[in-house]
Amino acid sequence: MVNMRSPGGTEQTRSAPSTGLVITVLALCGTLVSLQQTLVLPLLPDFPEILGTTSDNASWLVTVTLLTAAVGTPIVSRLADMFGKKLMLVVCMGAVILGSVVAALSTSLAVVVLGRGLAGLGACLVPVGISIMRDHLPAESVGSGVALMSATLGIGGAVGMPLAGVIYDNFDWHTLFYVSGGFAVVMLVAVLRVVPESTVRTRGRFDYVGALLLSVALTCFLLAVSKAGSWGWGSPLTLSLLAAAGLVLAAWVPWELRVGQPLVDIRTSTRRTVLLTNSASVLVASRCSPTSSPPCSRCRCPPAPATASACRWWRQVCGCCPAASSWSRCPPSRPG
Repeated sequence: MVNMRSPGGTEQTRSAPSTGLVITVLALCGTLVSLQQTLVLPLLPDFPEILGTTSDNASWLVTVTLLTAAVGTPIVSRLADMFGKKLMLVVCMGAVILGSVVAALSTSLAVVVLGRGLAGLGACLVPVGISIMRDHLPAESVGSGVALMSATLGIGGAVGMPLAGVIYDNFDWHTLFYVSGGFAVVMLVAVLRVVPESTVRTRGRFDYVGALLLSVALTCFLLAVSKAGSWGWGSPLTLSLLAAAGLVLAAWVPWELRVGQPLVDIRTSTRRTVLLTNSASVLVASRCSPTSSPPCSRCRCPPAPATASACRWWRQVCGCCPAASSWSRCPPSRPG
């Protein structure tokens, strides 16, 4: 059973912190998500030398965050429905802080990748934050709150890449992780003080089988897609991972349709309005995501400082919006 109620229709909502303050804090959580994901992107060409590894291995600094975000989001969202949304916000924020500290204090690739993997759980802040808005905000404020939180994802990405270049050109690379960790600490305090806990709970059992199947399918698929550039799209390893992802996904879908409390409600996802919205989001995200831009090694010339490299990359990301591409300008690279 689900404790259902209309947003903004209870005494708890009226006694909660102001609507604007709650929206602001949750929206800044979206900024944190995109900030910690994009901070390392302009530095990827330098990380092989910094960490004493290959470019292929250094790419795991990005790949691992995608893996943990993809696997963790449905699991954390379900746990938030069962045990409390604010609780899971705090847990995910703690993972970002711990991951940032681990990455900042290490010079080993494996440890830095571990830290980045923990920080990747920050992606779960967005769906959980939107769910909190739905539970607590007045009905007329939910749409604008969700839109603002979605917009801050782009703001964090736009700020993160130039900021990373400035930090790397003037400070040690560890400072990148101290910055993201420090911001996460500030946001953790804000969440604890401002965001109310939702009383809406979904009772039932956690779908362990569905979580396992989805995790395996997403891991195989993302590994194949992210490493196909170095392994080759026709390599046996890439094809095997793609085949495994397809087979596991084929087993996961009927399981989710049959189980009483599924991890993901597939029936809702197949509704026309939801399907069209999600399809459009995927198409736009595939163009706007920084990870879909050319690798840094292609857009950053050796004499160019990291700041200029980040600006050029930022301009390409802004190119997904014609209006943005018309005014986004980057200064020319200066030798030396």
